[in-house]
Amino acid sequence: MSSGNRVLLCKSVSSLIFTIPSCLSCTQLRSKFVAARAWSPAASRLYRRMAAAASSSPSSVNTTSGNVNASSSPVDDAASSASSAIDFLSLCHRLKTTKRAGWIRKDVKDPESIADHMYRMGLMALIASDIPGIDRNKCIKMAIVHDIAEAIVGDITPSDGVSKEEKSRREREALDHMCKMLGGGSRASEVAELWMEYEANSSPEAKFVKDLDKVEMILQALEYEDEQQKDLDEFFESTAGKFQTETGKAWALEIVSRRTKNHHPKLH
Repeated sequence: MSSGNRVLLCKSVSSLIFTIPSCLSCTQLRSKFVAARAWSPAASRLYRRMAAAASSSPSSVNTTSGNVNASSSPVDDAASSASSAIDFLSLCHRLKTTKRAGWIRKDVKDPESIADHMYRMGLMALIASDIPGIDRNKCIKMAIVHDIAEAIVGDITPSDGVSKEEKSRREREALDHMCKMLGGGSRASEVAELWMEYEANSSPEAKFVKDLDKVEMILQALEYEDEQQKDLDEFFESTAGKFQTETGKAWALEIVSRRTKNHHPKLH
């Protein structure tokens, strides 16, 4: 993370932004998370993790600047793997409990979580037909990390009024913190590289996974329309004509065709 301030946006605390100066000592950070407990248990837990990160050695992963330096050895990776892995996975628990904001805004009952969305995208990458020049395993990995920063910043949508640049900045800082929590090293570097490649849409795999992101969303929209008699036409409109791969186009066409056959009220 940069030498400036560490910023965390906690979705569950009414979008309150916590700014933590890099120069604070671990003792000062501990006092901050004690104060944060008055706001919410989630804020307290995040301050505790930041305090732990502040007392550790600098990470070799710097996503804020866009550079990833994997300088650790296999021995270094193994040294604190258990502790760092469990800390990282505990933070990722928020992906299982944070509901996708678009469905909440449309009053969908019991909407899917961020983790639900990423899991089915991983299945999509697994079952898709082979595509020349595309690494299937890389696509599966990319699918399960592409929204990982939302464990900290939450699911920021266009309706939140946050610019793309600001959204990217928040997510990069969150990812940097998560990679440090993971202990740096080769696995943290891989997570960071996959996330940045997806964000930049800079490879055939990224283009394919971005298509899967849209396909999964409209499939979920169709399911909510059928199950809850919702009008979710805006999700179909927002993705129309934006698919970059033949598989994405074919799957989206199949979903739209099924929607038409189901005689959705909007299509009468």
